[in-house]
Amino acid sequence: MPRLRHYLAAQAFFVFLLFSSIASAAIVEHVFHVKNVLVKPLCKDQMIPAVNGSLPGPTINVREGDTLVVNVINNSTYNITIHWHGVFQRKSSWMDGADMITQCAIQPSNNFTYRFEITGQEGTLLWHAHTTNLRATLHGALIIRPRSGGPYPFLKPYKEVLLIFEQWWDMDVGLIATRPAPVSDAYLINGLAGDSYPCSKNRMFNLKVIQGKTYLLRIINAALNKHLFFKIANHNVTVVAVDAVYTTPYVSDVMMLTPGQTIDALLTADQPIGSYFMSISPYNSANQGSSVPPNTTTRGLVIYAGATSASPVVTPSMPGMDDESTAHRFSSNITGLVGGPHWTPVPRHVDEKMFMTIGLGLELCLHPDNTKHCLVGGEQQLSGSLNNYSFVLPKTISLQEAHFYNVTGVYTSDFPNEPPLKFDYANFRAHNDSEGKMMYPERKTSVKTLRFNSTVEIVLQNTKIVTSESHPMHLHGFNFYVLGYGFGNYDPIRDERKLNLVNPQMHNTVGVPSGGWVVLRFIADNPGTWMFHCHMDVHLPFGMIMAFIVQNGPTPETSLPPPPSNLPQCTRDPTLSESPKTSVDLSY
Repeated sequence: MPRLRHYLAAQAFFVFLLFSSIASAAIVEHVFHVKNVLVKPLCKDQMIPAVNGSLPGPTINVREGDTLVVNVINNSTYNITIHWHGVFQRKSSWMDGADMITQCAIQPSNNFTYRFEITGQEGTLLWHAHTTNLRATLHGALIIRPRSGGPYPFLKPYKEVLLIFEQWWDMDVGLIATRPAPVSDAYLINGLAGDSYPCSKNRMFNLKVIQGKTYLLRIINAALNKHLFFKIANHNVTVVAVDAVYTTPYVSDVMMLTPGQTIDALLTADQPIGSYFMSISPYNSANQGSSVPPNTTTRGLVIYAGATSASPVVTPSMPGMDDESTAHRFSSNITGLVGGPHWTPVPRHVDEKMFMTIGLGLELCLHPDNTKHCLVGGEQQLSGSLNNYSFVLPKTISLQEAHFYNVTGVYTSDFPNEPPLKFDYANFRAHNDSEGKMMYPERKTSVKTLRFNSTVEIVLQNTKIVTSESHPMHLHGFNFYVLGYGFGNYDPIRDERKLNLVNPQMHNTVGVPSGGWVVLRFIADNPGTWMFHCHMDVHLPFGMIMAFIVQNGPTPETSLPPPPSNLPQCTRDPTLSESPKTSVDLSY
């Protein structure tokens, strides 16, 4: 009898937990009205596509375990999709919002409802358009708080503050990729350019604080193509999460975020009463040719309660645009919070090992008779490359639909585990590539198929074929462990023993150092078709993309479900959502 009583008590406890979990989960609904609106961050009115008329777009607040339902009504003149950047989309791969990967675009005057659960994640993420260049104005925050009002793994802050960093062009957003990429005109903090730019002197983001209080900053780099430094004069911050994964608290006076990355950081107002500038400035990771706006710093203001117009205003000293050591020190020193919420140990056994080169190569111009599509003085244009393949998006059916329905002729399953040629990746010499194997990548829709629940390790090796710069590589559907960073060519004998298998940071987007490497590891436990690409939008039409197809597991719960009946279809001219590949002069 005692054993039976213990059994019944245990069963009752588990039932209580189940119903408590169900009761704590909610359905969170939003309507996104996408339409063209007039905005004026600088000196002239500019028509942009926006969600619900705002830049940045609306913030979505959910708790871990909630179901998010967003009805997107497209009244703009563009084909669009919305990607929920960093959300795992377990059992809901069709909702990932990757144009021509998991769905066709939502056409003008049409709508589509995204519906998915958010489980196993807490922190700050973002949503954004996933059709070329439109995420410049179609983006916003997705904040996931602990389930049932549970605590954070750090002291509760007095207040939470959202900071979204953006890149702005005073032109039609559709033109950004239809000519050599123009230099952006400004950077924005929460849609405001601040006092560094003409016509925005009185439009600056102000953060009012109380001396002694601690604030949780939820920071998003929504810039289209630029890494950004962030600093608050005379203040340190404590990083507690990156890409919605908790970290060991890390104190720093400066942060660097690649496009698409997020950081949660604690700011304590521990300075004398006064006003302190917060500043963002570009980290120019390219070794050559990349230019930035004439005014390179955008400022907001931290104002202490009690400060007067006579109080001093302190300006931070920002890192130089090419300060690689500061950027690398910040990115590489963060570690994961072992034992924290949703932490899982690093898998030691590896089933799939890949060595993947990343860089820019060349190809013949699409229009040799029109020099605006060519590099200066020639008949060639830039081409993105992963292991010598330049990805071509399907035109008439999404990649996942082709996979699910076994449609042939859409893609090949031959993405290689290594490049076709071994060479001095960080110091490319054309004479060592006499057949052009690496200089001229093959244009192809190629995928890598992964067995369900297999562990995958990828060495991402940056190359210097045309130029060298940091590429922020984003993996849909998963977080990955970042086991190590380095410069030069990855050496498995020298570098493997330095990898962190104990408490590595985890990301969904990571910057691969210019002329360097990163080692990633993840478990392919999420069936579906998942895009892996550079998160600088200028590189998407170049083909700096590949895709993983994760096979079904042994049960219906571990298998890709059928698509929703109202999934958008590709009954439109694909050029509406896809800009032509251009001869970008790296002026982004």
